[in-house]
Amino acid sequence: MGKYTRRRFLSTVSAAVSTFSLAKRFGFAGNLGKKTVADSSHDLTLWYDKPAAQWVDALPIGNGRLGAMVFGGGEDASADKELLQLNEETLWSGKPRDGNNPDAKNHLTDVRRAVLEQQDYHLADQICHKMQGLFAEAYQPLGNLRIDFTHTGQITNYRRELDLDRACAYTRYKAGDVQFEREAFVSAPDQAIVLRVSADKPGQLNCTIALDGPLQKSVQTMGNDRLLLTGKAAAHVAGAGHPGSEEPVIFSNEPGEGMYFAAILQAQVQDGSIKASGNKLILENASAFTILLSAATGFRNFQSKPDTPLHDVTAKAAALLNASTTKPFAELRKRHIDDYQPLFRRVSLELGQTNLSQQPTDQRLKQFAASPDPSLLALYFQYGRYLLISSSRPGTQPANLQGIWNYQVTPPWSSNWTSNINVQMNYWPAETCNLSECAEPLFDWMVDLSRNGARTAQVNYGLPGWVSHHNIDLWRASNPVGEGVGAPTWANWGMSGPWLCSHLYEHYLFTRNREFLRTRAYPLMKGSAEFCLAWLIEDGKGHLTTCPSFSTENDFMAPDGKPAMTSAGCTMDMALIRELFTNCIAASKELGIDSEFAAQLDTARGRLVPYQIGKFGQLQEWSINFDESTPGQRHMSHMYPLYPGSQITPRNTPELAKAARVSLERRLAHGGAYTGWSRSWAIAFWARLGDGDKAWESLSMLMQHSTNINLFDTHPASEGAIFQIDGNFGTTAAIAEMLLQSHDTIDLLPALPAVWPDGQVKGLRARAGAEIDLSWSAGKATRCEVRPTSSGEFVFRAPQNQKITSVTEGAKDLKLVQQDDGRIHTTLEKGHRYKLQFASNG
Repeated sequence: MGKYTRRRFLSTVSAAVSTFSLAKRFGFAGNLGKKTVADSSHDLTLWYDKPAAQWVDALPIGNGRLGAMVFGGGEDASADKELLQLNEETLWSGKPRDGNNPDAKNHLTDVRRAVLEQQDYHLADQICHKMQGLFAEAYQPLGNLRIDFTHTGQITNYRRELDLDRACAYTRYKAGDVQFEREAFVSAPDQAIVLRVSADKPGQLNCTIALDGPLQKSVQTMGNDRLLLTGKAAAHVAGAGHPGSEEPVIFSNEPGEGMYFAAILQAQVQDGSIKASGNKLILENASAFTILLSAATGFRNFQSKPDTPLHDVTAKAAALLNASTTKPFAELRKRHIDDYQPLFRRVSLELGQTNLSQQPTDQRLKQFAASPDPSLLALYFQYGRYLLISSSRPGTQPANLQGIWNYQVTPPWSSNWTSNINVQMNYWPAETCNLSECAEPLFDWMVDLSRNGARTAQVNYGLPGWVSHHNIDLWRASNPVGEGVGAPTWANWGMSGPWLCSHLYEHYLFTRNREFLRTRAYPLMKGSAEFCLAWLIEDGKGHLTTCPSFSTENDFMAPDGKPAMTSAGCTMDMALIRELFTNCIAASKELGIDSEFAAQLDTARGRLVPYQIGKFGQLQEWSINFDESTPGQRHMSHMYPLYPGSQITPRNTPELAKAARVSLERRLAHGGAYTGWSRSWAIAFWARLGDGDKAWESLSMLMQHSTNINLFDTHPASEGAIFQIDGNFGTTAAIAEMLLQSHDTIDLLPALPAVWPDGQVKGLRARAGAEIDLSWSAGKATRCEVRPTSSGEFVFRAPQNQKITSVTEGAKDLKLVQQDDGRIHTTLEKGHRYKLQFASNG
């Protein structure tokens, strides 16, 4: 795979992206197979009538630590083969390194002088290069499980599917007169990848089983029923934007210079026989068999060299496997489903029933423009929740740029945690879509990051608190990357700390867990606020500003008419710091601590550069009303206070909301939102602006231009679209935002599009602590149940042109306080159930 630079994509994508034809990408046809979802009233299955033709078409399964892409055939798309591409979340290149730049702080005064006194933005860009440090490392593939079957007779009635309700991938077909089935899942309770293969007639299974991989050192048999794959990750992988190198991947045999890994499988055969032959297993005349696979790596922790000996790594993998092989397949499957479904089944969504689910998913996608399919969006919504459960569970690493699924040694952008929107977007649905536990890996990761970030703050800038920048890897790199050649607008951007801290406070707002706020959230928030407070400087106009400052990955036209990147007080900086200070002040009050520090933050907050409206009526992106050099830039960072922030709302700040709408319209008019994740952000913006029809328009664009046949979110590239998982998560969150919003008020159906006249959603969560079910018909709310998870006052707003007439608990009517603007206030008790009744206005 060629190297990807951050600007390379811009040259390959036209503002006329809407003319892109899906027909060339999605050419499948037919309607074979039978729908097998247990609850046929819910469309919870992705299915296809051909094997995956490439990796990005395969179906993902995972348990947060282990992942697999199930092809339902071979690399040549032959149904008489099976390929599972494998991942283990801690298999990364490199080792802990000090990527900080001690010389950086010597240039801080110079860059600020260049911006604030000389207005020489090009000079500031040049100085920023001197402040950069080492690049981060890359996520690595574990290997491949391959099975070659010997069948007699023609293969017919082929179907592969992913059942979201059971988190199982199935492949079914007939060869001659024999029905074959493969079932794959990744068990969290048993920490194993499980593949069951069966035939409906005895003795019909004959196959070879093999392991291989791009990083393998050896493959060997262990007895007659086990295979062991061992290997070693790269010592270093040069990431996107890295200085030109003759050796983008460097390997070493030195222990700790890249980690060892091991994957072990065992095949359990029903009837027939199994034997070792060379480095493969040969299975003959079986009626069914089960493959169990587990894996381990030499990763110790983010601060320690990964020098665990291969023998110990192999022993760990064997121990994990041994624990699962004592259980029969039926028990493994039951334990897997019993662990998964309590998370997944918390939320359901119906957006109207159609018969289109009887068509293969790729056909539904191909026909979306001609036959709009709201039910496919409901499936996409639940797919996002499925992917988060599968890639981020308590005790694991957070979901990275590709979740946990990657087949490349040099993946796009190193498949790391890109923190100028992408890792944050991964967790946008965690709270609203009732998967709070799945955010725990992010919070644990932040603790590690803050430790390295404290050193970066001191070494690079001579400041207190902690800071993190744009690229983060397994080793918790917190420094600005770039090595003197990275574009400052991404390499030097240093505001990921405040953005990440917003997730901590959001978790508190949704759960009302004061112990979490006191012991986990507030210490991290305070450390980030300490850095930001020290980072602020006078702008010479009576305000506090940041410098150097960057609007992520965008640049502006300097006074000489040439593009520049470095300025002061970008809108996003001000939004993030204003939000962080506000949250810290609220947490200080809630916990009864740090009142003096809160007062300092309050004073500084009042002096931050205010939001401004530019010459086009738009929300300004920079503190000076520069023109954009790329009006259709995919990043829309100045819109942060609209979403995911909440400082700008149509009701509380109507003029700024109007300006934000102008900014959004200008971006889209110039070809913006051409990546999946950017389009997801646009959907969320429209939802916050209360425009459901515009949100639907962007949802339609997403499905037509930024969605692969397996519903993976895509990013355009010169080599063809590539997978990024952030857009899947962002869209799931945005759909929830169309149906329910909760800041100072719980807004019901705030952005319902006309194409969703009937539907229901169950289990969405609201700030203040509540689960909410909503049903609607002909565009009007008909039923709402509220289940508080904390006691207190709740404020509700009915959908447009409706009012809330009563709130009841059983036969009891609750006291309501009606506001002139249509809101109602009432007191609800934790653990009770309440129903809201509606009537039309007027």
